Amino acid sequence: MADQSTHTQADGAAGYWTANIRIITISLIIWALVSFGFGILLRPLLAGIGIGGTDLGFWFAQQGSILVFLALIFFYAWRMNKLDKEFGVEE
Repeated sequence: MADQSTHTQADGAAGYWTANIRIITISLIIWALVSFGFGILLRPLLAGIGIGGTDLGFWFAQQGSILVFLALIFFYAWRMNKLDKEFGVEE
């Protein structure tokens, strides 16, 4: 009986870490796309779109990537709290 509960607990831990790594991976991809992609690689394509008195590519390079990064921090904290409750490991 103890082996079965340990196995279930291990499956729960594996599921928790799989979900955690998925959230981290998606967040890092979004962050890289916004900061490196929109701010550097796609800047010439975004040059014709104006926002706040400058072009969109420059805006992403200077402020947009920072704002997206902050949004990702809040999203990660919210989603991890939800995931912690789901797996019963909340504080």
